Amino acid sequence: MLKSVFTVARGAVMALLLVINTVFWATPVYVLIFFKLFTPVGSRARDWLSRGASALAQTWAAVNTWFVDCFLPTRWDIRIAADINAQGQYLVCSNHQSWNDIVVLMKAFGRRAPFFKFFIKQELIWVPVLGLVWWGLDYPFMKRYTPSQIKKNPALKGKDMETTRKACERFRNQPGLVLNFLEGTRFTPAKRDRQSSPYRHLLRPKAGGFAFALGALGERLNSLLDVTIVYPEGSQGLWGLLSGQIGKVVVEVRQLTVPHEFYVGNYEADSDHRKRFQLWLGQLWTEKDARISAILAERT
Repeated sequence: MLKSVFTVARGAVMALLLVINTVFWATPVYVLIFFKLFTPVGSRARDWLSRGASALAQTWAAVNTWFVDCFLPTRWDIRIAADINAQGQYLVCSNHQSWNDIVVLMKAFGRRAPFFKFFIKQELIWVPVLGLVWWGLDYPFMKRYTPSQIKKNPALKGKDMETTRKACERFRNQPGLVLNFLEGTRFTPAKRDRQSSPYRHLLRPKAGGFAFALGALGERLNSLLDVTIVYPEGSQGLWGLLSGQIGKVVVEVRQLTVPHEFYVGNYEADSDHRKRFQLWLGQLWTEKDARISAILAERT
């Protein structure tokens, strides 16, 4: 009974600390956003305001990580086989099991890498507090069109790609760690079985979305960082982490070079290019599935 009360109390305190920390650091970001509204896109002043907002966001993440280290019993096994420059630009692909994955990535990369950005739905700009912060951090807001919408209005075809290209141009002169969860949703055995995934620990990767990201970002990227996240005792929700119920997390990061053809090819229009890209991505995912099995077999 006492242990249960302590678990709930710890989770509540952690949640409160994260909320307070978010509001605290969002306030100066809003000040920078105010000035950013009056600076032209692509100007040096706007780039510096964006860099300032990213620095504040990275400090927010560092404080969150400090809370995790101080108040939670979770053991971290972080294995990074990559030469990462805090001033570089990287595309990150990762498996996805829980909302905790964001906290895990903050912990894994810390200040050794730029603060991460990710492609988000345009509707999320209306999320209280964070929506405007994401805009200020130059997160690429994506508006995806369904096949039925494109059929009704053919002019929409390719519109989402062009919109994302323009969004990415906003941080072309800034450091960035662009995150992409290739599975598109959190892994569960039930989802794996429904889609007949050929992998034991992963859902099928969404090749189109990843090709979309590569085309939008281009070869200014330093490299691809392939991240594998494993919860040896099983994945849990955010409450599981905040209340100290996750015993260990393993993170592996490896650095890959993306073949030149995948930056410049047309995934939608070129069927041969599409097949080659899917094969390349399938091999990457097969290797990741094997690594997860090997990590789980360590039993340490």
